[in-house]
Amino acid sequence: MTRASTVVQMLIRACFVVQLVLGGLFWINNARGLVPPHQLVGFILVIAIWTQAGLAARAGVSLGLVAFTVVWALVVPILGLSQTELLPGSAHWVIQVVHLLVGIIAVGLAERLATGIRGRTLARS
Repeated sequence: MTRASTVVQMLIRACFVVQLVLGGLFWINNARGLVPPHQLVGFILVIAIWTQAGLAARAGVSLGLVAFTVVWALVVPILGLSQTELLPGSAHWVIQVVHLLVGIIAVGLAERLATGIRGRTLARS
């Protein structure tokens, strides 16, 4: 269980770094041509978070935390795909910041699940 969780955790971290770089490019360079790769990596990230949640549930991590993480991770692509329609104009940066924060929290929740998996695995040993 721990090995699978570690692999998923590394995938989550890698996707997160890619997302931060691509998102930063959007903000500083208006690199709109990179939106499709950003979306693809975002979907991979969300699926990896859900995978981590499944591993955590199987390991006996709090089902409340697992469920909250699954729902929170669902918010990430919903917000990302709809953000161009939210607060258009000069206030759009607010939605971009919210999207960034929602993503950071989703990754943080996945990290917490990974910690819970390790703790549960060590407790059983």
